[in-house]
Amino acid sequence: MRPYFSRCLLLAVLLAVTGCETTTLTHADPRAAAIIASEKPGNYFVGRRYYKEDYKMWGWVRRPGQPWKDAKLVMLNENTKITPDRAANNIGVDNNTEYHLQGHFTEGQVYEPASNRFYPEFVLTGYEVTSTAPPMIFGDRRALDPRVRLLPPPL
Repeated sequence: MRPYFSRCLLLAVLLAVTGCETTTLTHADPRAAAIIASEKPGNYFVGRRYYKEDYKMWGWVRRPGQPWKDAKLVMLNENTKITPDRAANNIGVDNNTEYHLQGHFTEGQVYEPASNRFYPEFVLTGYEVTSTAPPMIFGDRRALDPRVRLLPPPL
């Protein structure tokens, strides 16, 4: 009787799992790698806005030509230039927008209370929108939902 019960339990679990929609990806969109490969070297950074309602960090920043997995989640210093969404008086409106950023990293780390972590400080001096619909760089689509408290690194 025990093997019968185990098989029934396994079948029930398999049926339940196959009926669920998955949001987990095993790799980033291949278009992201192609875009990175085509980036021109230069004195700029590539930034991906990553808005979360409960957190105050700005998003992911990397050097041109570097993969997203090497990007840093940063806090922006806006003493020189305010962020695009703050300039539009609509915080988070640019979630998942990709930018060419002008500026530099300081040696400082900025504390973000909701995540209880320190993040590198990036001084923003300028920006240019490069895409409002860039390819997916996260392994879980829920990472882009501002209400979901996930902070996964890009792939």
